[in-house]
Amino acid sequence: MASAAAESGRELPAFAGSRDPSAPRLAYGYGYGPGSLRELRAREFRRLAGTVYLDHAGATLFSQSQLESFTNDLMENTYGNPHSQNISSKLTYDTVEQVRYRILAHFHTTAEDYTVIFTSGSTAALKLVAEAFPWVSQGPESSGSQFCYLTDSHTSVVGMRNVTMAINVTSTPVRPEDLWSAEERGASVSDPDCQLPHLFCYPAQSNFSGVRYPLSWIEEVKSGRLHPIFGFPTGLGALLVHNRAAPLLRKTYFGGGTASAYLAGEDFYIPRPSVAQRFEDGTISFLDVIALKHGFDTLERLTGGMENIKQHTFTLAQYTYVALSSLRYPNGAAVVRIYSDSEFSSPEVQGPIINFNVLDDKGNIIGYSQVDKMASLYNIHLRTGCFCNTGACQRHLGISNEMVRKHFQAGHVCGDNMDLIDGQPTGSVRISFGYMSTLDDVQAFLRFIIDTRLHSSGDWPVSQTHADTGEAGAPSAESQADVTPAVMGRHSLLPQEDALTGSGVWNNSSTTVNAVPVAPPVCDVARTQQIPSEKAAGVLQGALGPLVVTNLYLYPIKSCAAFEVTRWPVGNQGLLYDRSWMVVNHNGVCLSQKQEPRLCLIQPFIDLQQRIMVIKAKGMEPIEVPLEENSEQTQIRQSRVCADRVNTYDCGEKISSWLSTFFGRPCHLIKQSSNFQRNAKKKHGKDQLPGTMATLSLVNEAQYLLINTSSILELHQQLNTSDENGKQELFSVKDLSLRFRANIIINGKRAFEEEKWDEISIGSLHFQVVGPCHRCQMICIDQQTGQRNQHVFQKLSESRETKVNFGMYLMHTSLDLSSPCFLSVGSQVLPVLKENVEGHDLPASEKHQDVTS
Repeated sequence: MASAAAESGRELPAFAGSRDPSAPRLAYGYGYGPGSLRELRAREFRRLAGTVYLDHAGATLFSQSQLESFTNDLMENTYGNPHSQNISSKLTYDTVEQVRYRILAHFHTTAEDYTVIFTSGSTAALKLVAEAFPWVSQGPESSGSQFCYLTDSHTSVVGMRNVTMAINVTSTPVRPEDLWSAEERGASVSDPDCQLPHLFCYPAQSNFSGVRYPLSWIEEVKSGRLHPIFGFPTGLGALLVHNRAAPLLRKTYFGGGTASAYLAGEDFYIPRPSVAQRFEDGTISFLDVIALKHGFDTLERLTGGMENIKQHTFTLAQYTYVALSSLRYPNGAAVVRIYSDSEFSSPEVQGPIINFNVLDDKGNIIGYSQVDKMASLYNIHLRTGCFCNTGACQRHLGISNEMVRKHFQAGHVCGDNMDLIDGQPTGSVRISFGYMSTLDDVQAFLRFIIDTRLHSSGDWPVSQTHADTGEAGAPSAESQADVTPAVMGRHSLLPQEDALTGSGVWNNSSTTVNAVPVAPPVCDVARTQQIPSEKAAGVLQGALGPLVVTNLYLYPIKSCAAFEVTRWPVGNQGLLYDRSWMVVNHNGVCLSQKQEPRLCLIQPFIDLQQRIMVIKAKGMEPIEVPLEENSEQTQIRQSRVCADRVNTYDCGEKISSWLSTFFGRPCHLIKQSSNFQRNAKKKHGKDQLPGTMATLSLVNEAQYLLINTSSILELHQQLNTSDENGKQELFSVKDLSLRFRANIIINGKRAFEEEKWDEISIGSLHFQVVGPCHRCQMICIDQQTGQRNQHVFQKLSESRETKVNFGMYLMHTSLDLSSPCFLSVGSQVLPVLKENVEGHDLPASEKHQDVTS
């Protein structure tokens, strides 16, 4: 029965059948007739073609007509600073005031009762309240004010307690269940005549689970039925202040526009009489305020108003909730665990947010980072983590305060990808719907969950590059046509050791490469080297020879094609010129294959004799770039790589034009400056010699990445599917090895034995193994065609069970550059085991090797 249920669970439930027949009828769409919502999407959100966007709680999207309307407004009118007195400034002032009225109408109130204070966001609005509230400190004659906040609150609310703590005001976290319990008990009125000002903050809707908390709590708190706490600040880029409460707010700082009069030489200051003018320091972002007017207009025109949006988004959320809840594995285990305080029965109690974690068939949680990476392969955009709401995250996931501290000690911080610690989740996955979300979005998301969790052996989900081009989840035919097959270069340059006499050449940050008189011969790698599968086949058949390097690769341009060599010089940052360049967009942001898969079709070749890099791509004439900059003409610019600041320089308009033509959008090639030193993180330099510091090129984590052929072969075997005709090879071993973009490939005897190593020596060079490479969706990109296929990541995810790790990072433990250093194919690899790995688990040959090393 469980298996039959699972098979049926792999089919999407009927949209109409997902609702309770007795429940009030909800609306899908906006009443413009069949297909109108798809027409709206096609007309207003063309950029969403092939994309499933489900992070509207993080940031919803603007429509094309809204942007056009706003742009036309700016083109046709002159808006000046509202603090001036000229005609253009008067227009700005009057328009801003009209937007204030529009905001008040949106919240069903008027200027008689409330004042709108514009801020830079809701966080700034909450900070303003914390600083301006008339707190009374505790003292001998007064118990003082109280600041109470719901634990299911955004960080910006919880952070207000630091303001109150500094002035000796008590802060009290309140759990949602405590308030629900108090409601049920019908707590009696408590001191309704209390004259002390208290403040209670809670969200109308949880940004974690979407549960909607009763607005009736406001009156119950004020009346004392929920104890002596008072007030309800809210902010959505603005603070709405009740006019009766406005005189209580105290303001210390005054900025431009807030003063009626003041003296620079004496303590004399008279604030503006208007509440808004008194609290809006400096010039508000008036163009953004004007844009808000066009946003309101667009919502009304496209949807008919917020009530329709509420009905539409809840209908989608309810259907998704029912569908997710019904998914089961063949053994009957649930596929997801949903975190919710409602049964999604009504939009009055539940917003369009669903928070969950994906489970395996044993009930273990699959890390949110892993889910996020898989979702990106299906072009699904969602949110993961704790969503700046630690209180709700702790309550729903069962994370104690002590566990939060232990997670931090283990290296986990808000917003990172450390999703599981000792098997316990540190966060979850959240999807949320907006007014332009469609049933197609929902069903694409559900198909993603079904395909990745409920497929049977050999029943793989369809690769996105070959999927039907529907509204959601598939690229356009035009984008597919842009992907051209790459011809990988089979030649590499072999530097002659005896011709390289200057030690300066091996320092990546040195410019003395220009003086090297070397003519490196061309080595035909295809004829002189075995491919990894040939070498590993011998190992799997019982060969007990030494571990050796079978392949060497460098990647001169970050995220571009590999340059394979048989022997290559080593510098202080790794292989000479490995990831010394990178391609950036028109804003100077680094491009990777995650955003631009065709980067792998760009083939760089290093010619040390001519001191140039030759770059090739199909359909393009080869182009040359100097290996080193002209220091007199170079303009240094700041760039970022993996949160690190790096000094770079632009390689010129010629290569920029070449790249822009190939990619069809403005691009530049930049190189790390030879005078800049990017230091490795401490964890990577823990075993450096005293007084030394490991340095990095434009790599992500470490100087080298090593992979084991036996590990590749195990994955290769898992990816082979069985059919009536026997084995069908989906990927070649060479294809798989290229996807992992390693510098060093070795002929290991057992899969993933490299994860037990602490150090290794290769020839005369010594390396620290600094940790595993946590893989992202880039391994799903065929490095010879640029096409995506999610099978690799999915199978690796299943086989590794927890983190999707493959390959190990290496760093130099010491490096003497007084004479040339090389890495070579065929060099012997001598590993040293970690201390906590038992030697008796290893073959005899490996025991001996570790002892002798």
